[in-house]
Amino acid sequence: MKVLKFGAVWCPGCIIMRPRWQKIEAELPWLKTQYYDYDQDKEMVEKYNIGRDIPVFIFLDQDGNEFARKQGEIDRKDLIKFLEENKDK
Repeated sequence: MKVLKFGAVWCPGCIIMRPRWQKIEAELPWLKTQYYDYDQDKEMVEKYNIGRDIPVFIFLDQDGNEFARKQGEIDRKDLIKFLEENKDK
C-alpha cells in the first residue's frame, strides 16, 4: 500500500494532520507515503482530481490503483486501524 497525501502550507487541517502522519509513519515502517503540495504539484492535483477541500489522502494498492480516499482531519487511531486492515492491498 502507498498513501498519496495532498495538502498545503496554508491549510489548517493539513497543519493538524502533518504531525499525526509523522507519528504514524514512525510507528508503521512498512508504510510508503508521498506528499504533494496543492499549490506546487498541480499536475498530480489534476491527475487525482483533488478538489478545493484538502487535506486529501489517496490509498493505492500494490498495483498503483486507488482503493480508498479520505479527506480532512482523521483521528490517528482510526487512521492506524484503517492502514493495518488494508496493509496487504
